[in-house]
Amino acid sequence: MDIFVTVLQIVTPVFLLALIGFAWVRFGFEYRMQFVTRLTMTISVPCLIFTALMKTEIDRGALLATFWASCAAYALVTVIFYILLKLGRMDIQTFLAPLIFGNTGNLGLPLALFAFGETGFGYAVVVFAIMAVYSFTFGIWLVAGGGSLLRVIKEPILGATLLGAVFMYQGWQTPIWATNTLELIGQMAIPLMLITLGVALARLTAGRIGRSVFLSLLKAGICAGSAWVAGSYFELQPIPMAVLIVQVSTPVAVTSYLLAEKYGADSEQVAGLVVVSTLLSVITLPLILGFLV
Repeated sequence: MDIFVTVLQIVTPVFLLALIGFAWVRFGFEYRMQFVTRLTMTISVPCLIFTALMKTEIDRGALLATFWASCAAYALVTVIFYILLKLGRMDIQTFLAPLIFGNTGNLGLPLALFAFGETGFGYAVVVFAIMAVYSFTFGIWLVAGGGSLLRVIKEPILGATLLGAVFMYQGWQTPIWATNTLELIGQMAIPLMLITLGVALARLTAGRIGRSVFLSLLKAGICAGSAWVAGSYFELQPIPMAVLIVQVSTPVAVTSYLLAEKYGADSEQVAGLVVVSTLLSVITLPLILGFLV
């Protein structure tokens, strides 16, 4: 019972904030998705990541192990789903990217913070940064037939991650007034990301429910298993291991739908995966956390 209450306390704020965004749209209120997304991803999230890394006291060796374990986990997920999609004769362009890339930003970062505190959030940032770089290169190449290295370099999130890592490694700190300002800006990120997730879900429609349910459950199981295998190989400690499993197991990212829409993949199928996997995560993520907390 204590574990159930603990997990409930962790996941309830996440889904309640998403529910606010969902209800906001359903009641017919305006929500400028492009503006909010640009604000959070260009300013607020980079500030959040930079200050989190700068102030973290995580062992450097543990961070490096988390980095390599994250790379290995995503590589393993990619290979497994590629083989399964080939065997199932399903469209690689449409399905592979959504099955690889989870919602490590809007959902994974807040969940890691609520579940494992500032230490866990530091590890979650590492996984998120790797996923972001991978999705902006291999992910775009997969859906569109061409990568975008320049886009990765220009992303403020990547710059904030690298700069935060330098400050952490050197033990540097920004002046108190600057730190307070950056933290205040960063505090906008988590509630805005979760509300935006709810807004995005309210505007999507699920297609071919049966297939979406099957693939969503398959994604949760394979991603969690792959993360556990990678984390065990690199001998991660309990907190980074738990964060890696949660991050890699997050449901299909909304950005997968946007890429499918933009580059001509079957966006209706991807929208179904986003909606169904996110709804199922109300069950799967608490179950995963129940084993980890």
